Amino acid sequence: MRALPVGDRALLVEVSTDEEAQALHADLLRRRAEGSLSVREIVPAARTVLLDGLDNPSPSRLAAQLSTARLPPVPPPAKDVVEIRVRYDGPDLAAVAELWGVSPDEVARIHAAAEFRVAFCGFAPGFGYLTGLPARYGVPRRATPRTTVPAGSVGLAGPYTGVYPRSSPGGWQLIGTTDAVLWDHARVPAALLSPGTPVRFVPVDS
Repeated sequence: MRALPVGDRALLVEVSTDEEAQALHADLLRRRAEGSLSVREIVPAARTVLLDGLDNPSPSRLAAQLSTARLPPVPPPAKDVVEIRVRYDGPDLAAVAELWGVSPDEVARIHAAAEFRVAFCGFAPGFGYLTGLPARYGVPRRATPRTTVPAGSVGLAGPYTGVYPRSSPGGWQLIGTTDAVLWDHARVPAALLSPGTPVRFVPVDS
């Protein structure tokens, strides 16, 4: 684990894996809740966590603490499971089935059986990077990205599953579609998914 100062009141902490990033994020949230850490924003990414607006301890002091700290395991989710109803009808379903060495129906069964968790958010408002599939089911991005991916598309890339909250370009392998609204300005909170949220995909008929 390496902690790098960012300006006078921020710290970027680098770790080795996405699981370590999730564990660190959860531990820092716990410390803030109990009052031993005063920070405005704690933002996880694939292998980093950014702490912005540090008041106590100072970035240099916290960096020294983290450099010798041992990360606890990722805690059980503290939030309710978000169920996303999905039709496994994506245009890349057959390609993913071939990569996995199974039938398209088996892709749907394997994906729906996994217990997902939002590792971090990015790319577009409401887009969560979900982990939960075993490593052997990782898939490459498409060699040629699509210029337009419809909102509600469920895709795979590397170790992640994601749902496109709006129409945009994208290179993920699309295996399904959902009517779930990932981002709604009129909703509080606007994002359906946030880091640490457990997610389950529920198959529905196409």
